[in-house]
Amino acid sequence: MRVIVHRIESIRDAAGNLGKRIELVEESVIPSFAIRPQSEEARMVQEMVRVLQQQMPIFGARMQSYQPKMILFLTEEEYEQLGVEFDVNQVYEVTLSGQAIKFRKIS
Repeated sequence: MRVIVHRIESIRDAAGNLGKRIELVEESVIPSFAIRPQSEEARMVQEMVRVLQQQMPIFGARMQSYQPKMILFLTEEEYEQLGVEFDVNQVYEVTLSGQAIKFRKIS
């Protein structure tokens, strides 16, 4: 499966050790096909919405809530031992097999 690093936060565990909370969400592919309106009025409305989205980015923002696929709570030592440097918005291929989780960074 492919995941995207959605959020990285600094945390302290119950013992007071500094660590990281890494939230991974499943990558979703959004089809990019154009919808061609049938009427002239519909084309005009579609063009107006497109212009509004360009002029005011808030109209183009998707109000999407993310459902985490995986959340890692790691101490600094565990993070170093894992050997994966997570970056927000970076895509990783996650492989689950034989009681192991493997992360491979997608370029």
